Amino acid sequence: MDNFKKLGISNAILKSIDEHGFENPSEIQEKSIPLILNGEDVIAGSATGSGKTLAFASGIIQNSDRGYGIQALILTPTRELAEQVANSFKKFSRYDPLKVVSIYGGVGINPQIKGLKTAEVVVGTPGRLLDHISRNTIRLNNVKTLVLDEADHMFDMGFIKDVEKIIQKCPENRQTLLFSATITKEVVRLSRKYMVDPVEVAVESYIDPKKLNQVVYKVQDDMKLFLLVHLLKNETTNLGMVFCNTKRNTDKVAKNLRNSGVNAIAIHGGLTQNKRNNIMELFHSKKVSVLVCTDVAGRGLDIKDVSHVYNYEIPRESKQYIHRIGRTARAGSNGKAINILSPKDHDNYMSVLRDNDVAIKELTLPAMERMKKPERALEKPVNRMNTPPRKGRQNQRQNYNHR
Repeated sequence: MDNFKKLGISNAILKSIDEHGFENPSEIQEKSIPLILNGEDVIAGSATGSGKTLAFASGIIQNSDRGYGIQALILTPTRELAEQVANSFKKFSRYDPLKVVSIYGGVGINPQIKGLKTAEVVVGTPGRLLDHISRNTIRLNNVKTLVLDEADHMFDMGFIKDVEKIIQKCPENRQTLLFSATITKEVVRLSRKYMVDPVEVAVESYIDPKKLNQVVYKVQDDMKLFLLVHLLKNETTNLGMVFCNTKRNTDKVAKNLRNSGVNAIAIHGGLTQNKRNNIMELFHSKKVSVLVCTDVAGRGLDIKDVSHVYNYEIPRESKQYIHRIGRTARAGSNGKAINILSPKDHDNYMSVLRDNDVAIKELTLPAMERMKKPERALEKPVNRMNTPPRKGRQNQRQNYNHR
């Protein structure tokens, strides 16, 4: 705890940190907490799971005046991340309590309106926050600290105009903290427009490349699900995340996995918030071992003990690959990223290799048993499960699988 104390953190927060088993600060905490406590504007390049929430929470908890309205506003791209950050604030402020309210869509607005009347910290998504602003149910004139969490992801999701509208409602003499896994052009532009002499803090990737094993299997479209089931049943998996590119495929893959005896559940933006909360609770508690998800649902969540990431579909945006594999190989743990590559994924895969510094080893397909015919898992599937290949197709398959 001495290393945390050296950063200038108050005794009340130190007590909470100690109770939750944190022994030494992470790199992002060491570099950013003294700056945040000193009131500096900070741009921090930091991935989910690196300890950034404690970094900005410590400053907010320590510098807020109780009973003087909303002191801090934290913007997040997703509902799950908003809830996660709010819960962290409640945890770290246990001995110096703040009234924390999480604001997001998909749930009733009236309880939020009630909570905002006495809130001191608000964590929310841009859309619902703008809704409250238009209703005059939130007052931001006392905001001391504005945090943009997962800024690059918010911009990827098209929230940049909403974010700027919210920033303009906050006092000009505030502290602004910007946390982003990647420092994009949009992030730089926003910082120049709305931040005052920001200090940039860069940390090494929280993923240990020595601990992360990245592999690819080349397979025909109609064998993808067979391979996924085989791997899930034969890999030594703690918790696994399976990524798909669409909500429809996410549901189909999860259903087919359950039909094949795999304990899987799907999560995506098309589900109600209560349903998403329940699913995440099942996964966190390890009552479900495989989470099938889209990039929107999977980004920003700090899930411990994920040993395997499966790219059932290669992401359409190459940088999403880094965000996906960042779910595993954290904090010194081993992890494995498995890419299931069919001809339809080829262009996306080549973009991943071109745009990212990754080393992915090709593996030979394992011997797989045929299973029950799955429901269609792709938007335009090729269904050749029970028919022999036409003349000339066998050689083509063999050639692709061994390229």
